Amino acid sequence: MSAPIISTKLHIPPLRSKAVLRHRLTGRLIKGMKRKLSLVSASAGYGKTTLVAEWLSRCTQPVAWLSLEEGDNEPARFLTYFIAALRKISANIGEAASLLLQSPQLPTAESVIASLINEITSITDHFVLVLDDYHVINANGPINDAVVLLLERMPPQMHLVIITREDPRLPLARLRVRDDLTEIRAADLRFTSSETTEFLDGVMGLSLAPEQVALLESRTEGWIAGLQLAALSMQGHEDPAQLIPSLTGSHRFVLDYLVEEVLKKQPAAVQHFLLSTSILDWLCGPLCDAVLDTDFGEQSVPFTSGREILAYLEQANLFIVPLDDERRWYRYHHLFAELLRKRLHQSGDERQAAELHLRASQWYEDHNLLPEAFHHAAAARDTGRAARLLEGEGMPLIFRGAVAPLLQWLHSLPRAELDAWPALWVMYASALLLTGQMSGVEPKLQAAEKKLEGYGQDKKTRDLIGHIAAIRATLAVSKHQADMILAESQRALDFLDPGNLPVRTATVWTLGYAHQLQGDRAAAREAYTEALSSSRSIGHIVITIMSALGLGNLQEADNQLDAAAETYREVLAMAGDPPLPTACEAHLGLARIRYEWNDPEAAMKHGLQSVELARQLEHTDRAVAGEVLLARLKLVRGDSSGAAALLAEAERTALRRQYVSQLQPIAAAKVLVLLRQGRLMAASRLAQKHELPVSLARVCLAQGDPSAALALLEPLREQAEIQGLEDELLRIIVLQAAALYAHGETLNALRLLEEALTAAEPGGFIRLFIDEGVTMFSLLREAAAHEILPDYTGRLLAAFEAEARGEDADLGLPQAEPGSNPAEQHVSPFVQPLVEPLSGRELEVLQLIAQGLSNREIGERLFIALPTVKGHNRMIFDKLQVTRRTEAIARARNLGLL
Repeated sequence: MSAPIISTKLHIPPLRSKAVLRHRLTGRLIKGMKRKLSLVSASAGYGKTTLVAEWLSRCTQPVAWLSLEEGDNEPARFLTYFIAALRKISANIGEAASLLLQSPQLPTAESVIASLINEITSITDHFVLVLDDYHVINANGPINDAVVLLLERMPPQMHLVIITREDPRLPLARLRVRDDLTEIRAADLRFTSSETTEFLDGVMGLSLAPEQVALLESRTEGWIAGLQLAALSMQGHEDPAQLIPSLTGSHRFVLDYLVEEVLKKQPAAVQHFLLSTSILDWLCGPLCDAVLDTDFGEQSVPFTSGREILAYLEQANLFIVPLDDERRWYRYHHLFAELLRKRLHQSGDERQAAELHLRASQWYEDHNLLPEAFHHAAAARDTGRAARLLEGEGMPLIFRGAVAPLLQWLHSLPRAELDAWPALWVMYASALLLTGQMSGVEPKLQAAEKKLEGYGQDKKTRDLIGHIAAIRATLAVSKHQADMILAESQRALDFLDPGNLPVRTATVWTLGYAHQLQGDRAAAREAYTEALSSSRSIGHIVITIMSALGLGNLQEADNQLDAAAETYREVLAMAGDPPLPTACEAHLGLARIRYEWNDPEAAMKHGLQSVELARQLEHTDRAVAGEVLLARLKLVRGDSSGAAALLAEAERTALRRQYVSQLQPIAAAKVLVLLRQGRLMAASRLAQKHELPVSLARVCLAQGDPSAALALLEPLREQAEIQGLEDELLRIIVLQAAALYAHGETLNALRLLEEALTAAEPGGFIRLFIDEGVTMFSLLREAAAHEILPDYTGRLLAAFEAEARGEDADLGLPQAEPGSNPAEQHVSPFVQPLVEPLSGRELEVLQLIAQGLSNREIGERLFIALPTVKGHNRMIFDKLQVTRRTEAIARARNLGLL
């Protein structure tokens, strides 16, 4: 459910019938089209917007226009209007991003801009995009960062125009050096003598002597707003020249003086209209009528409607800007509006101002413009009305991109007022959760519960209790606390109103996640399916994505790799191209699957994309999970030190951020590194410390003790069978088959292998078998001799042989499934592991031998005596079962020690 947009923000202000045409400046803008950016920067009242509108009226390229305001610092709101503006150029641009912007878990502004840049590239025509009033954008905020990204990657067919009162924090110096910037500033915008004469005479209808024009130009320094106000003050004055000497001092002083003079000349009804409607950012006749609540039928009033007054103000050139060609919507010149609001505030009648805001709020609500209705209710300090509007008629406003204004308003409220409305505490917590401010969530929930204690268990109260539980369930999801998620989710569903579909749907998803963590995959599948159906029906795109990801994980866990890959691809389609951060899990799933299908390049590509996207999200361990996968890919490429370094960094992050669920997968991957280095005792200690029985079984096999490996694997298999964990069961059976074969039980090994092959063939598993090394290769050759699944067995043997020839040097390792403790030892399938591992010092010496250093050079490098170096050489050669340096280097490379 999306909120309506105010279309006038996208209209180019039409030119006035009487205006000073500024050919010298529009010519510069036309020439600047070849550059990336045109910057029109000057303080208020210099005619910046009018100049650009004049230029665009003669521009032959398509134009998109966006007028900015304070509320556009909210990323979702800005991006919604940004996409709407671009659709003036290309009707279908940004469809996927628009859906995601309607959801609670909002993407970053930069990620959406990156996605849109790819779509802009497909536009063939050159076009112009104008951002007016850019000074309202926070220089340190996400919108400015997104615009920086836009400028860096902007395709050549796009030209950006920024109109601002102050220089934005953009890479202007770099743009100047590259001749990518056209600048028009206050000195350029000031009226020249001839322009001043044309304005005063032709536009304002004054007949002044040349010396009077020169004096007025000198007093105002060509400042257009000052000239306009001065001219308005002079109209009808017996001796206009008498006013000119009084124009001294700063712009602000001149404005105060001139506004006073201008207002005095207006009819009382117009003065009242100007002050009363100054609270509005946008003006139209019906809205103004609602705000004034005036009987225009009275004979003493010279106007019959707000529409007539707006037309009068435009005709009088009284600082009002039309926003559409039909002259339905207008806005005041920003500087004029500021001065009017200042005067309204100085009147001291706060009740009157509040009443004006409430009338505006009601009109906006009647026209389904709920964010604007909320804004005016908050300005009127009507907490009850603002709280009701925030609920959003089925889809709360915080799910429609109104998080920032909501938080700003809530921060401003005294605690007593929040206590009077417990629903506001809950909204406060929800908004903090959405913005990643996790530490502030629980205190707000406790404040709400404390106040709800005195309330009866009516429908509203029960729904709030349910919403509190739903928020706690979501907090627990980020920490993978299954019991907490399950308890709070069930409590939420028990208390939430049946009509509160957005929160109920999100809660069904958290319930599914809890079931998945607990290993109850049937219950998880049922919950995900329900959440997927409900979220699609109400347009809750993030829960649609998260539910689909949950189902994809379950398909993968059931060894249905084709179905899982299709589900992940559907998620990426929903998330856009490039995908938004919520798609990191889809890329991680595809990386695991592509690895199993022996497609290392695609596995690496998806793994890198997963980490990049996950780092854009706050309070998630997905980046760490992706780094573990990348470390395993480094390991199988022979980069043991790189894998170890990446795992060490992942572990530091997991410990610092308390990502407890990632510690076992990290440890399992570190065991792999140790096995590759021949450090079997260290691998054994690490596997035992982190309670990794599968990893420990692999260590036992590497140590030549298949009996111990089988003793570890048998109970694991029984447990996996009981729990229906198909993925874990398959991996255990494959490892059991290898252990039985190493133990000399060939027939039992073949029986188990046939069971594994039958289960693995539909999913197309390849790496599952290759990773077991030479033992599995020999066992598969036995299977081929016995004609066990000959086609599949032949494919696996061919993959083994290709790797032995070095044809697939970049093969990767699979990512651990949720809840499992995998650790694969990967060595060349035709090389037996060392009987006795090399010591740390021996590994150092071996590395230096491979670098071509002599024994004497090695001694100098390591600060050890020459006989000691020779002793290390003898030990290395014995352990590697070689007699020469060249043989040692070759064998070490095959073992992955170099």
